[in-house]
Amino acid sequence: MKKMKKYILTLGLIFGLVGCSDDYYESINVDQTNPSTVPAGFLVTYSTTSLFHQMINQNVNLNVFRFFSQYLTTTVYTDEPNYDLDTRNITGNHWNRLYTRVLNNLKDAKEIVDSDTSLSAEQKANQIAIIDILEVYTWQVLVDTFGNIPYSEALMGLENQFPKYDDSAEIYQDLINRITADIAALNTSAEGFGDADIIYNGDISKWKKMAASVKLRLGVQLLDVNPGLANQTITSAVSAGVFTSNEDNFQLNYLTAAPYTNPVYEDLVLSGRTDYVPANTIVDYMNALDDPRRPIYFSNPIDGVYVGGDYGTSNGYETHSHEGDIFFTPEMPGVLLDYAEVEFLLAEASMKGVPVGSVENHYNAGIMATMDYWGVDAAEAAAYLASPDVAWATAPGTDAEKLAMQFWIGMYNRGFEGWNVWRRLDNPTLNVAIDFGEPVPTRYTYPLSESSINPTGYNQAVTAMGGDTKTTKVFWDVN
Repeated sequence: MKKMKKYILTLGLIFGLVGCSDDYYESINVDQTNPSTVPAGFLVTYSTTSLFHQMINQNVNLNVFRFFSQYLTTTVYTDEPNYDLDTRNITGNHWNRLYTRVLNNLKDAKEIVDSDTSLSAEQKANQIAIIDILEVYTWQVLVDTFGNIPYSEALMGLENQFPKYDDSAEIYQDLINRITADIAALNTSAEGFGDADIIYNGDISKWKKMAASVKLRLGVQLLDVNPGLANQTITSAVSAGVFTSNEDNFQLNYLTAAPYTNPVYEDLVLSGRTDYVPANTIVDYMNALDDPRRPIYFSNPIDGVYVGGDYGTSNGYETHSHEGDIFFTPEMPGVLLDYAEVEFLLAEASMKGVPVGSVENHYNAGIMATMDYWGVDAAEAAAYLASPDVAWATAPGTDAEKLAMQFWIGMYNRGFEGWNVWRRLDNPTLNVAIDFGEPVPTRYTYPLSESSINPTGYNQAVTAMGGDTKTTKVFWDVN
């Protein structure tokens, strides 16, 4: 993997200042703590690390997206790869952590910045825009996970304990408006959070690329349901300047010492458990393609062959391949949006008629970006790209099938994005979970508590969406 410079995380102080808020923020409908004594930069750092932790960890109580994408399966406990979301309150944990640890603290940070008279107008605008970019990213994750959610009346504490659920499509429109304003507000000649910026180390031009790339992702999600708005959003994002290399990635660089280690390391090593093996779904596809990323994605070949666990049933740990060695290291970076995803999104947009360049060129660039990120030898990467089963002109299947295959493989270790690829492009073909025989979910069901805490809003959302099931589709998933 390419070596990135690491930033020192001042989380010890942050946890001391705001760690108590986890218990206080029991739900989105309780009053907020007074943030006046907490510097905005600490709240932004805490929110950012909380966002990364929730989206990249492998703890089955918190994040099962790698199962939804069938990158991983389990050795013993098979309820989660069979899509049991309720026993461990997986949906409630995801909902509460994003609303409370991320969005509530970002809201407080924005209020602190807005009232800070020591900041210049330009620095204040930059800080508010950075906070809003993080908010837009998080709101999109919530919509893409659940569908209709509390939005316009959310995070109001005792002022509104029972917020309405807003229409997903309307939330998307507002998020596009917000990210567009953020791009315009960012001033590369002024400071943002400076050294307190643990993602881009104060580089506003990088935040501008990040915002444009989030806008691109919003636009591509709309291609099948609102092509006019999608086209406008995508072309505007490209004009603003999306990621152009892995140096732009929205990633958090972890350290070697606790508590600053990657949560995947905590799940795989510090836990002392052997609960996960790569799923046969991803392993079989990559074996068939002779993919050079296999020695990085996986380890422990069996008699020289990578062997995935049967998806959705128990599997022996020693008789199957394991996650790659890199995933057992504490300092592996966490990634939430990268250059490879941007190129694949552009390929998808081009394939669906948006004038953003050649489908083949973006497809090739996406593949090579993942190879570059994971440190695959350049000659091996070029040979893979030229192979008949991978080259755009000769790869089997429809355009959507060949794009989805490489996009999905490229998102390995990013279960949420892999799930989005599958939902949007309806490919690749995923396995039926063996033990329960249920299809892959198309959304999270709402937390069980919502029907009792906010029954009016919950019932309105369920009626509007046509049900609260794992196979109910979010608004942009129309195929």
